[in-house]
Amino acid sequence: MGLYPPDDPFLINVSLFGIPVVVRWYGVIIVSGAMLAGWIAARRAQQRGYDPEHIWNLLLVGMIFGIIGARAYYVLFEWPRFAGASWLEIINPATGGLAIHGALIGALTAATLYTRWHHLPLRTFLDIAMPPFLLAQAIGRWGNFMNQEAYGSPTSLGFGVLIDEEHRIGPYRDMQQFPPDTLFHATFLYESAWNLIGFGVLIWLERRLRDRLRPLDMALLYAVWYGLGRFWIEGFRTDSLCLSGIGGACEGSLRVAQVVSLLLVAGGIIGLLINHCYVARHTAQPRGCE
Repeated sequence: MGLYPPDDPFLINVSLFGIPVVVRWYGVIIVSGAMLAGWIAARRAQQRGYDPEHIWNLLLVGMIFGIIGARAYYVLFEWPRFAGASWLEIINPATGGLAIHGALIGALTAATLYTRWHHLPLRTFLDIAMPPFLLAQAIGRWGNFMNQEAYGSPTSLGFGVLIDEEHRIGPYRDMQQFPPDTLFHATFLYESAWNLIGFGVLIWLERRLRDRLRPLDMALLYAVWYGLGRFWIEGFRTDSLCLSGIGGACEGSLRVAQVVSLLLVAGGIIGLLINHCYVARHTAQPRGCE
């Protein structure tokens, strides 16, 4: 069974009075996921006694910083490709290249600045936002499907995604060796499903362990869950950022996303241990290493 986008990458692609009006499915899907996540996070903030407007403000600032971070991260690891290019080409994401780990860095920077400015508890707001953020990521991955990108290597599973010649990279452009009906690992779908399940798991754990959770636990659990999923899914990708540049399978080089994912997992686990051991012993009502 082969998955194939039901339409081209454009929701709107017309010219009005000589002015091009272009709206891509990718952007619509990303914004839709962000808005749904913002609505859920706003309700979660209100339930904790905070003004939900802070979430919508954070969403706006976070998306701006996130796009900047995602582009800067990609350009940094792909610098040989951009060296000598104009600044317009370097900063323009339409030329290709946004990295979710860079978006995370940008969004966390925005959250830190915003909560400090408004004297809000950063750890609490991260706990509020990170489970819905997983949901936004799950939805956003379908934008990759519409663009025919972020797919994996050929698969013999009998289920995968069909990729047109112009969207293939490397050896997979050889239509004799890899004919049009070649199925590729649907890594966008793998990650979408993993993130959707993760959203449910985090919400379930939050309710199940309500009396044992500490501030920042949900954000740390997000780091562990997303890091684990991205690590194994990245192994199928054909367009990975490698430490030596884009290299598909990254022969002789490490995949950047896998390294960062391992750091997320390690940081999340260490953070949970600190939260439930060290912090517990230095509070007014210690409960031991939980």
